[in-house]
Amino acid sequence: MSARLSLFYGLLGKVQPYFRGARMGRFEAALGPAAGARVLDLGGTTEIWNLVPTALDITIVNLPGVPRHEDIASHHRFTFLDGDATGLTQFADNAFDLVFSNSVIEHVGGPEKERLFAGEVRRLAPAYWIQTPSIWFPLEAHTGLPFWWFAPARLRAALHRRWERILPAWNEMVAGTTVLGRKRLRSYFPDAEHGIEWVAGFPKSYFAYRTA
Repeated sequence: MSARLSLFYGLLGKVQPYFRGARMGRFEAALGPAAGARVLDLGGTTEIWNLVPTALDITIVNLPGVPRHEDIASHHRFTFLDGDATGLTQFADNAFDLVFSNSVIEHVGGPEKERLFAGEVRRLAPAYWIQTPSIWFPLEAHTGLPFWWFAPARLRAALHRRWERILPAWNEMVAGTTVLGRKRLRSYFPDAEHGIEWVAGFPKSYFAYRTA
């Protein structure tokens, strides 16, 4: 990884626990999951759940090959499965008490896949919490570049060509990211409450949630 990205992700690692802690506090306040609630986490990791004090029964679904971090010490019960969050046919309707997803819908592959993802979220539990980054936050969360989404297309294409040579896997992730505006998020989750996570006067992310 380049020195610039190493520095950016190093700084991100220092501030991220604060923002994630605040986010999970909002999640708990909004949904109030009971002890032992069956949670389906789409595309998540174990670490974020240790910010939630209530012990939960959490199933984490990721694409094959994604690190699982199964050895983390936790008061939660974890189950790890491989799967595609746009088509989880192995689960019946309302198989869980709530579905959770943090910064994943923007990675599933564009509007059609996003609609499928949203349909699965709403099918699999009576309650859910979905979060996604805002295009309007000055520092883009994946590249570490200011106003990445507003850069000229030719500049972004040139940077992608460079990244493809030196960081192909990372570049594939960045190139496959599609940010959602509030209007599109609302269209996917019309039965949800919607909110904004503000940082320094800028919208850092949007979230949608439905209570049971």
